[in-house]
Amino acid sequence: MVLYCIADRSPDDSVVAWYYRARLHLVDLFGHILNSALTLTVNRPIMTNRRKTEIANWAATTLASYLSSPSLVLDLNIVSGDASFRRYFRATVNGESYIVVDAPPENENSHAFVEVAQLFRAAGVTVPQVISVDYENGFMLLDDFGDELYLGELLRCQQSPGSHSNDQVDSLYLSAIKALIKLQSNVKTKILDPYSQENLYKEMVLFEEWFCGAFLSMPLSVRERELIAATLRFLEGEALAQPIVAVHRDYHSRNLMILDPEKFGEGSSPGIIDFQDAVAGPYTYDLVSLLRDCYIQWSPAQVTTWALQYLSMAKQNGIIADIDKAIFIRHFDMMGLQRHLKVIGIFSRLYIRDKKPRYLADIPLVIAYFLEVGSKYGELAEFIDWFRQDLLPVAGKQLGLDSLCEQ
Repeated sequence: MVLYCIADRSPDDSVVAWYYRARLHLVDLFGHILNSALTLTVNRPIMTNRRKTEIANWAATTLASYLSSPSLVLDLNIVSGDASFRRYFRATVNGESYIVVDAPPENENSHAFVEVAQLFRAAGVTVPQVISVDYENGFMLLDDFGDELYLGELLRCQQSPGSHSNDQVDSLYLSAIKALIKLQSNVKTKILDPYSQENLYKEMVLFEEWFCGAFLSMPLSVRERELIAATLRFLEGEALAQPIVAVHRDYHSRNLMILDPEKFGEGSSPGIIDFQDAVAGPYTYDLVSLLRDCYIQWSPAQVTTWALQYLSMAKQNGIIADIDKAIFIRHFDMMGLQRHLKVIGIFSRLYIRDKKPRYLADIPLVIAYFLEVGSKYGELAEFIDWFRQDLLPVAGKQLGLDSLCEQ
């Protein structure tokens, strides 16, 4: 198995660190049989010299103006790419670092990024300050949150269990839940586009189109297509019945950052990124993204404990009322099922259409979530049986994981 990462030149320390964190994650999930099979390959993204020059010149001019400096010559070092078309570079001037974003306007909406950043900052959570933006060319200058993702620290704690690690994990999740409560309490839903019935359905259909069809090449019968459609309509209805709040839409360990308290202040973490697709939608959506994270797994008991902490805080802050524990857990589970079907399709699309194979390694965990939770609900019994009996063996072979067939 090959792990891919993005680098503009030779792999640096952050790339290597990412690789070993991913390696630990996969070995933890699938056993030591994978340990000797994982290799690191650098996938160099295509970026024209002209585009590089344009963004470097813009960043130099913008920072010179911002810092009241006569002129600057910048060396832009790539920080990362993500599941979108955006790229992030770091520029360092006089010991201070900044993030320069390349967001091609034909693919990315920088207006939405700036607008949501303003909404979230006003709500009292920590998102990057937008120092300058060039909407026409798709360039942005942001303050720098550093490199410490939640995911890295959570994986380290998993690999070194003990009271200190457990306390650190609890602290990180409590901070993330408190930030989520701030968002849901303070961002007015009427400002955001609705997470509509059409959007929910379109997202879940990616499972059939990109996972069953494009990735597994499974010929689906009329009966199977009807079963999939009925399941999607059921999950869509469950989501639309929930109270509506502001939804980040990708609130998980790769989009939450541990910030330097000396630079950003005590209690500033988590730093929240990748928020530009925020909508008004179901209140459990971000919570299940956080606690049933596609990139790191916790025990069901631990997930329930954290989820109920959220429930208590949400009631105290007036986000929801008159929702008992059993109904809340059902809402939480159903929202996770919708999201995980969508994610299976998106990860398949990222591999096939966008040539980003690193997301394939996370599909087995998402499938495990879906089957574990879906099996609790009789309304989904027929779909779960079909998934286990017909879909899972093909998926296990395609992903090269015999253990997947044992789910």
